[in-house]
Amino acid sequence: MMIEEDYDEYGEEVEYYAVRPNKTRIKKEIAALFKLGEEMAGLSPDQLERLMLPERILQAVREVSGMPHTGARKRLLKYIAGQLHQIDVEPYAEKLARLKNKSAHAVREHHLAEQWRDRLIAEGNEAVTALLDDYPEADSQQLRQLIRNAQKEITAAKPPKSSRLLYRYIKDLLQDDGLPAAADESAADEDEAFGEDREEI
Repeated sequence: MMIEEDYDEYGEEVEYYAVRPNKTRIKKEIAALFKLGEEMAGLSPDQLERLMLPERILQAVREVSGMPHTGARKRLLKYIAGQLHQIDVEPYAEKLARLKNKSAHAVREHHLAEQWRDRLIAEGNEAVTALLDDYPEADSQQLRQLIRNAQKEITAAKPPKSSRLLYRYIKDLLQDDGLPAAADESAADEDEAFGEDREEI
């Protein structure tokens, strides 16, 4: 339906037509925003704060994150999708993607640290040599001390304090934050974990 007539600079008639909204496209957009809201609801409180959402949306996402999967939750997610539809969501979607990538990286890092820890405890010097090939900045003496005490704990069926310290040492090493501090809990914890015997494996 033509709603207005005008003329361009050459005197030609310009016709303007009412553009009807594409319902299918809008439904797809709302569905995508509904999913985005669900992903936001799955974030930790700290991660959610980093998105810096508008307050009304932030409050709704906080509320929905603790709700069971009921009709009320779905209605609130629809409300969130509607609110997101009124703003430019691209910056928030980009932040969310970065957070998810960081989380995935953290999971991979965790598994790799666990694998190295288990290998070091099981293989000893051979695994230390392999680790030092990949991470030459590591402290071989500290590694061997932690491994020796972790092995003793396993043999004596004691709580795995040194095993945890070894894991943290490796995790810090993987994060490339300089020389890792494996025994940050306290000086007493470090002394207890290392024990009096400082021999290498």
